[in-house]
Amino acid sequence: MLTIHHLRLSQSERIVWLAEELGLDYECKLYTRRTDNRLAPDEYKALHPMGIAPVITDGDLVLGESGAIMDYIIAKYAPETALVPGADHPDFADHLFYLHWANATFMTNGMMALVAQFMGAKELPPFVADRVQKGWAIVEKRLGEAEYFGGAQLTTADIMMGFQLTTSRAMSGMSIDGMPNLQAYLKRIGERPAYQAAMAKCEPGMPPKLD
Repeated sequence: MLTIHHLRLSQSERIVWLAEELGLDYECKLYTRRTDNRLAPDEYKALHPMGIAPVITDGDLVLGESGAIMDYIIAKYAPETALVPGADHPDFADHLFYLHWANATFMTNGMMALVAQFMGAKELPPFVADRVQKGWAIVEKRLGEAEYFGGAQLTTADIMMGFQLTTSRAMSGMSIDGMPNLQAYLKRIGERPAYQAAMAKCEPGMPPKLD
């Protein structure tokens, strides 16, 4: 049985959303963050050597890392899904870019800003502020060019991007006023039954941050 170990308020929500989009039979096991430091509880850290979300188990397999988990689930359970455009699809390259940009650059920018704030910086270092600003500008520009990050239809690139645009932003309090393309995109995402089902499982009692 595929089990998604979801640490609340973390990027493991991506994997639950993926499973819902694919209509998989799976178990979602919730873990609550510690009250003293907001980190994962010891039982979650014990699942995988990295001690961070996301983590899945599938029989004897234990696997971490968002992109690796997505590739594994699709290869094993849904190799023909439209969530992954083929190499001959016109959206293939854009899908690949945003699939990898989500964690490699966009989320990394946010983490650098978070670390700077944690270290007591009153203002972000200029190179960090510049990267963060450019990242959000790319988001708004892309969503003025296409309905989804992956192109004309939802792909795993959108599922990878979602956490930083919603739950992470809810924690930071960032406003998206002045970003009409992103606002319209999040409305489309919020109307998806699979996304609604995933977030109800991941964050019961917490409405998704879609505005």
